[in-house]
Amino acid sequence: MKIALVQDGLMCRAGGEQVALCFHKAYPDAPIYTQCYQPHLTFPEFQGCDIRTTWLQRFVRTDDTMKKLFFPLGVMAMQSHDLTEYDVVLMSGTHCAKYVKVNPRALVISYSFTPFRLAWNPESYAQYAESGWAVRKVFDMVLKRLRSIDFRAAQRPNHFVAMTDETADRLRESYQLNGKIEIINPPVNATNFYVSNKPKSYYLVVSRLEYYKKVDLVIEAFNQLGYPLIVVGKGLQADEIKAMASENVTFKSGLSAEELAELYANCRAFIFPQHEDYGITPLEANAAGRPVIAYGRGGVLATQIPVSDDPAQATALFFDEQTVESLVEAIRQFEPIQHRFDSAFIRQHAEQFDETHFIDQIREFVGRKYREHQAEPISVS
Repeated sequence: MKIALVQDGLMCRAGGEQVALCFHKAYPDAPIYTQCYQPHLTFPEFQGCDIRTTWLQRFVRTDDTMKKLFFPLGVMAMQSHDLTEYDVVLMSGTHCAKYVKVNPRALVISYSFTPFRLAWNPESYAQYAESGWAVRKVFDMVLKRLRSIDFRAAQRPNHFVAMTDETADRLRESYQLNGKIEIINPPVNATNFYVSNKPKSYYLVVSRLEYYKKVDLVIEAFNQLGYPLIVVGKGLQADEIKAMASENVTFKSGLSAEELAELYANCRAFIFPQHEDYGITPLEANAAGRPVIAYGRGGVLATQIPVSDDPAQATALFFDEQTVESLVEAIRQFEPIQHRFDSAFIRQHAEQFDETHFIDQIREFVGRKYREHQAEPISVS
């Protein structure tokens, strides 16, 4: 079985890159095909991998630039990857991994985080949501073309794997898929995190600073509360978010794995305000024994245990509305019960999602589907 791995891009340290790294650990001899790769922007473990980029690599230095050039250059760049020599193509991503050229007889498996957000849910981007009438018309024309291209490419994989039932439903609706979609939860590398015996007073956010991540909502809440907050991340909305923050808010970026683990271990709680397809950062906080205050929709429903009667048997406290008022009320509810959460219980819960289990599940799924694929009769047109 000759296998190739495909990832949208390797330009930051986020959940998609963690999945790609686990694919590499499952198949260490397989090359990784991607749009662009900058070693200093993503996980250092990739430096020992066989990574093959597109011609767009010559022009792109940041993740933001890669996103801005996606249409049409990113599409064209990924289409230039020729993987017709491979028996199995295992891809992960949302937008451009599925554009690579593959052998018609190859087994193609797509681990898809969600349908391409810009094409199928453009309202989640500030540039679209806040655009005027004329700009919106141009956007809609481009997005119609993007949806068409994305839909056609999504018909090639033999199998889709989704993170949760919710994301599987989105894939079925957007791409009109009829077959079974396997659910394999994304991984957290629990060994990267540790439990501190003396957490400090600050709350923590680790996120890209972009519109749909709702970090601005957290800033407004903590401007009211005055509690110390540390925000780790960068993104298109960074300047705007920093400008609105009070002195009790500290911003950090470019941290090492050790520095990030220390911040997780010593925070009072982790704040997760967005409706996320899955969300690995809450599990990272759990791996450090820390509880999560989260908007109770999306992926956290699959990964967190919300408070009911006993905080010692919970990993999170949910708030019901994506409003400053709802988040402020949740934090005020959390303050008097914070010491009743059990760090050991939270850590043990996170270990159920450790990457070792994910790697075993991926190997089993790919092996099983490859055997089935080999047994299928070859159609002659």
